[in-house]
Amino acid sequence: MPPKWFCWSWLKDSWDESPVMNRSDMARYKLILAYDGTHFRGFQRQKTGRTVQGELEKALRKLGWKGTSILSAGRTDTGVHASGQVATVDLDWIHGCEALHRALNDQLPDDLAVVAVESVSDGFHPRFDAVERSYRYRMYISQHRDPLRERYAWRVWPPVNVPAMEKAAELVRGSHDFSAFGTSPVSGGTTLRTVSLAKWTQIGDELVFEVTANAFLYHMVRRLVFTMVLVGQNRLSLEDFRAGVQDAQPLPPGLAPPQGLVLLGVHYAEEKQEAGS
Repeated sequence: MPPKWFCWSWLKDSWDESPVMNRSDMARYKLILAYDGTHFRGFQRQKTGRTVQGELEKALRKLGWKGTSILSAGRTDTGVHASGQVATVDLDWIHGCEALHRALNDQLPDDLAVVAVESVSDGFHPRFDAVERSYRYRMYISQHRDPLRERYAWRVWPPVNVPAMEKAAELVRGSHDFSAFGTSPVSGGTTLRTVSLAKWTQIGDELVFEVTANAFLYHMVRRLVFTMVLVGQNRLSLEDFRAGVQDAQPLPPGLAPPQGLVLLGVHYAEEKQEAGS
């Protein structure tokens, strides 16, 4: 693979040959992001510590961006990964989406990449226009440590009763007050959420939880996983879990660790994001 300076030099030299977009104003670009969250202190820019937003904005400034803040579909916590995070930026860029895609990746660190770039309407908002979000949580059942697997999964022991956890996941689907599993990201906001998908899949000693909802509370996915593991280990009854979901009854405190969690994607009604709509 050629060094980054070579790719960046080639890209700059090729701009004159790239198709120039027919507009005189800046445009809004939707960026699909993937990152390994291990060494990030979450997504949102902070005064101290390395963040996804901070690294992305640093790369954008090298391309001439003069804004104050990008927009994003939501925040991920320290250690949480993503394969389909969404951000938007308003940028005066005449070289097209493909060139922007390559230019950004040339400037970004190895643990953060732009997966796709597209031009969207000026009114498109990655958070408020989202209709659903999808997460995946991975764990494996083992008595023995494995540092390589533990980087991206939660090692759970003692073993779990998978059918009991599958029954718990069935209870999660639908519209509920999930206040037993998290807090609203907006002060005084509703804790009612609608979950369209919640299921466990077992492959050997690995268990994967997939969940899709119209929105999530702060720490909601990690709380769900933690309490379902309690059910699977017979440390919490299915009836108590049901009461937490259906009646917002308090549940034992605790979170599944962040490294098993991946933001898979953010979903939109297509008509809301088309450029010029």
